[in-house]
Amino acid sequence: MQRVNRGTGMRERVHPPRFPDADEVVRASLEAQSTGAVDILFVNPPAPDRGIWIRSQHRVGRRSREGMIWPQVSLAQLAALFPDYRVEVIDAIPLRMDWAEFERLLEEKRPRYYVTQVTAPTLRNDMYGTFLARSMGATTIAFGTHVTPIPRETMRAFPSLDFALRGEPELTLRELIDTLERGTGRGAEGKEQEWWPGMDPAFAARLRKLFTDADPDWQPAWLCPTPLRDIKGLVWRDGGEIVVNPDRPFIRHLDDLPMPRHDLLPLERYRAPLVRGAYAFVVTSRGCPGGCRFCIKHVSYGSSIRFRSPENIVAELELLDELGVRNIHMYADLFTVSREQVMGLCELILQRGLRIRWTCNSRVDFVDPEMLQMMGKAGCWMISWGIESGSEEVLRRAHKGISLDQVEQALRWAHEAGIHNWGYFIIGLPGETEETIRETIRFAKRLPLDLALFHIAAPYPGSPFFFEVVEQGWFRPGTRWEQVDMDRSTVLDYPHLRAEELERWARRAFRAWALRPGPMWTYLRMLLGAPSMWRPALEIGLESLGWAVGS
Repeated sequence: MQRVNRGTGMRERVHPPRFPDADEVVRASLEAQSTGAVDILFVNPPAPDRGIWIRSQHRVGRRSREGMIWPQVSLAQLAALFPDYRVEVIDAIPLRMDWAEFERLLEEKRPRYYVTQVTAPTLRNDMYGTFLARSMGATTIAFGTHVTPIPRETMRAFPSLDFALRGEPELTLRELIDTLERGTGRGAEGKEQEWWPGMDPAFAARLRKLFTDADPDWQPAWLCPTPLRDIKGLVWRDGGEIVVNPDRPFIRHLDDLPMPRHDLLPLERYRAPLVRGAYAFVVTSRGCPGGCRFCIKHVSYGSSIRFRSPENIVAELELLDELGVRNIHMYADLFTVSREQVMGLCELILQRGLRIRWTCNSRVDFVDPEMLQMMGKAGCWMISWGIESGSEEVLRRAHKGISLDQVEQALRWAHEAGIHNWGYFIIGLPGETEETIRETIRFAKRLPLDLALFHIAAPYPGSPFFFEVVEQGWFRPGTRWEQVDMDRSTVLDYPHLRAEELERWARRAFRAWALRPGPMWTYLRMLLGAPSMWRPALEIGLESLGWAVGS
């Protein structure tokens, strides 16, 4: 049979286009809940290099050269405000999760709301998570010390981000999600149980108190005709416009916050130098009265200071004890901000017989011998001190507000109380010279320090130091946010000290301090005292040594 070419004599035909519409099918597939699906997913995303990075609600981001894996208590605190939703925390850092693994997990969880923290040195990396989540149908929300001072430019640069939360995120997030869930004008005026239907009445009353104590005129945004505009602290998109709402007042009484959901965190995966076993952070206060110009706390809390009661803190310690956690870091901008709180906490720990080992931070002008002795008796075994420099002039220009004599005295008191000292130094603050760096090295070597870190000055967005660097033209040309890193590199170019010189001096300072018998013996004790920590300790040691020699 002869075959006919059907193309022979074919004429042109032009019909109205009728493209297939599969949107509804795909949308239904996206909305279908898998067995592992959650309403709200709180995320500490994978690191840019699968290494250990530090992110926190009110701290800067940086690579953790000392090997500390920070417990994500800020995510656990946010999760605690949503007992009426299915919530989960993904902390990709201790799991050493890469982006391929993270994407598979997102497919499984299919969150309706994706809440993530972002920091300057990891910004593009962190925002990749919002891109993935939004492609799966999630509403994306970010918070942290980068979006607070730079809300518009962050939203403009990353269209996959739906909302940003400025300042303290807890109440803004709760009001945002309630508003998105309820829509406009729904709920009943003045009745917590109708504002939050189905919620335990006691928790609803707690929420109302948190909102109204901070802002006496507060009314739920979802009762208003333009709800998103009435959510204080929110950054959002109104068509093509990025809207920055008025600031939300600070939470007035920290005791009113529910206990963080530590049970959602991989507590066994967190670690710190000389610590064995499960490890957690307990936030004891927010804010610091210090005026250090380089500090990020200016961005988060301004000059406010709030602290929890000793009884409230101990209740959290007892909760952690039930979870098998006895290694605690008292996490605060300044743990010793209130002498009365610290003494009361130590007394309660001793009265309750809590067998915990804990660490904290402090300023040298916020301690005294009696308090340090009490802290040692109550289980404090190490304090990290922000010493910054061995030059009185550099300290003065940084508005540190301490003297070198106070440093030596406070560290001696702590040593006499049986508490180890961990010193933090910053190379490259304004006024730094090669001679002041040498002064810092000499000073660090004569202090009774068990551990020391030498960071490089970083002008984090929104800090007074940042604005000084901009005004003086000290930013290296072509600087990207990812380069604003206090751990390995710097973006500072002083006329007399270039970036490469500051980096070289930071490595030299660490070598001069660490490669001595005392620090070497501390490191050896860490290895000998905990065989289970040999591998991470060796990793930390090799990484620090590699950085110090410039590899």
